[in-house]
Amino acid sequence: MIGSFIVLFAIFTFLGFYGSRWRRGDMGQLNEWALAGRRLGATLAFFLVGADLYTAYTFVAVPSGVYAAGALYAFAIPYVAITFGVALAFAPRLWKISKEKGYITGSDFVKDRFESRTLSILLAIVGIVALLPYIALQIVGMQTVLASMLVGIANNTVVEEVALIIAFIILAAFTFTSGLRGATLTAVFKDILIWLTVIVVIAAALSEIGGFSHVFTPSLSAKYFALSSPQLPAYMSLVLGSAMALYLYPHAVNGILSAESAHKLRLSTSFLSIYGIGLGLLALFGVLVYAVPGALAMVKSFGSGLYVVPALILNTLPPWLAGVALLGIFVGGLVPAAIMAIAQANLLTRNIVKEFRPNMTPQGETRLAKWASAAFKFIALAFVFVISSTYAIQLQLLGGILILQLFPSLFIGLYTRWFKKEALIVGLLGGIFSGVYLVLLANHFGKLITSVYPTAVGSIYIAILSLGINLLLTIVLSAVIPRRAKAEEVPVPPTKVSTQ
Repeated sequence: MIGSFIVLFAIFTFLGFYGSRWRRGDMGQLNEWALAGRRLGATLAFFLVGADLYTAYTFVAVPSGVYAAGALYAFAIPYVAITFGVALAFAPRLWKISKEKGYITGSDFVKDRFESRTLSILLAIVGIVALLPYIALQIVGMQTVLASMLVGIANNTVVEEVALIIAFIILAAFTFTSGLRGATLTAVFKDILIWLTVIVVIAAALSEIGGFSHVFTPSLSAKYFALSSPQLPAYMSLVLGSAMALYLYPHAVNGILSAESAHKLRLSTSFLSIYGIGLGLLALFGVLVYAVPGALAMVKSFGSGLYVVPALILNTLPPWLAGVALLGIFVGGLVPAAIMAIAQANLLTRNIVKEFRPNMTPQGETRLAKWASAAFKFIALAFVFVISSTYAIQLQLLGGILILQLFPSLFIGLYTRWFKKEALIVGLLGGIFSGVYLVLLANHFGKLITSVYPTAVGSIYIAILSLGINLLLTIVLSAVIPRRAKAEEVPVPPTKVSTQ
C-alpha cells in the first residue's frame, strides 16, 4: 500500500515540476506564473477548476457530515447543481472584462469598477483571511489519509508530521517554479485518481455487502432518510448561501481567469456539474460505512467521522489499490492548496503591497508573489499543527460567511455601477461584523459548532443573514449618498462679456 502511494506521489511531483517546461512562457510575468498565460482550454479548465473546488476536505467532510448528521449534509448535492448556474452568470463576464483590462484578481476589477482603492484592499484582506482555514482544512484531510495508513507504525504521529512537511516543501518548490501550470497538470492527475477511487470503492463496498438493500435497512436512523421539518430552513439556506459563495473565493476566480476564452470557460463550467454526481456518491460513503463492520470499527476507533472514506478504502480494496485511492485524496489536498496560495499571493501583491509601492516592476511583482505563495502554505501548515483540527474545521464556517460578503461588489458589480463605493465599504464591514457576531451568539460565545442562527422561520445559515444586512446597507446608502460629478461633467461658469 505504502509502495503504490510513494510511486504515484513521485509521478505527481514530476508533473508539478514539469509544468515549468509545459507551454513555456515568461515566468517572470505574473500573468504567466499565476494564470498560466490565460491559455487553458475547455478540458484543462474543467480539470483545474474541478480540482480547485473539489478538495481533500470535501472528500472527507461531506461523508463525515452525512455519517454524523444524516440527510442535512446532503445539501452539498443540490448546492453543486445551483452553483454552476451562478458560475455561468458570473465567470464568462468577469473573464471578458479581466482579459480586456489585464486584471489578475477580483479586487483588480472592483478597484477600477468603483474607483476605490480602499474597497479593493478590503476585498483582498477578506479573501486572504477566508482562504487560510480553507488551506488548513486541506491539510486536515491529508492528515486523515496519513493517520489511516500509519496505524500500527511506531511514532506514527511524528512520521505523519514529517511526511506533511516534506509534501509541502515539494509543493512549495514546484509551485514556485511552475506556478499555475504545475497545478494544472497535477489537477488532471488528481481528478483521474479521485474518480477512480469513488467508482471503485462504491463498487467494492456494494459487492461486499450485497447491494443497497443491506445499507438502507429499517435499523438505520431516520435522519438518513429524510429531513425533519425544523431542518428545512437550515438546509435550503445552506444550499443557497454555499452556491452563491463558492465562485467568490479567490482560488475560484484564479481558475476562471486562466481560461483561454469566454466560450471555453462557459463550456468547461457547463460540464463541471458532472462532479455533482461524484459528490453524491461520496455522500453515500457516510451511510455505506454502517454496512461494513471493519470500516465502522475503524472510524469509531479514531473517534472522528473524518475517517469514513479512508476506512472504507482500507476495508474494501486490496492494499496496492488502497494506496492508489489514498494518494488520490492526499493530492486532492495538495493541488487546491497550491491554487489557493497562488490566489492569496496575487491578492497580497497586486492589491495590498502594490498599492503602497506603485513603482514595483513586473518581475518584482512576480518574485514577491512566488515567495508569498510559499509562505501562505506554511502558515496554513503551522495553523494545523498549533490548533486542533476540530477548531480549524469550525473556522471554515466563518470563512464562508466572510467570503459571501463580496457578492455585492464582485458579482452584482459586474452588472451595475449604481452602488456607491462608500456604500459598498459600509455594507461589506456591516456584513462581516454582523456575521461574526451572529456566529458567536449562535454558539453562546463558546466553541464554534454551528453556522446557523434561529429565527422566526427556523434556523438560517448566518452567511445569508449577514449578506442581507450587507445588501440593505449598500442599497440604502447608495440611494442617499449623492453621486459625485466627474471632472468633465462639472459645469463651467459662463464667461462675463464686457459691454464697454
